[in-house]
Amino acid sequence: MPKKKAINEKALIKAITDKLPQAQVIKKFGFKTSAQMRSAYLTALINTGKAPAIEKSKKKAGAVSTAIKVGKRGSLIVPKALVESFGYKEGDTFAVKSTKAGIRLVKA
Repeated sequence: MPKKKAINEKALIKAITDKLPQAQVIKKFGFKTSAQMRSAYLTALINTGKAPAIEKSKKKAGAVSTAIKVGKRGSLIVPKALVESFGYKEGDTFAVKSTKAGIRLVKA
């Protein structure tokens, strides 16, 4: 992957706010496409604090694990939080169905 081109962000913002035509902005800053120019403009706005940064999704605290273990006696061990998230209760029964991907548990 080629190195990211360093541009003068303040000059790019000024050129666009001064309503310089798109073709001239692309030529002046050496962009190859208008999408590349728009991406650089957005990055410049974020870096200079003129636009808020886009937040990355955060993993929810206490996210429920979907991992199920097989115990010593062959029992399937399902984490309590996962059982509660589906609304299952003690004593619920399930039928085991075979699929191409493995198995599927269907509440009986």
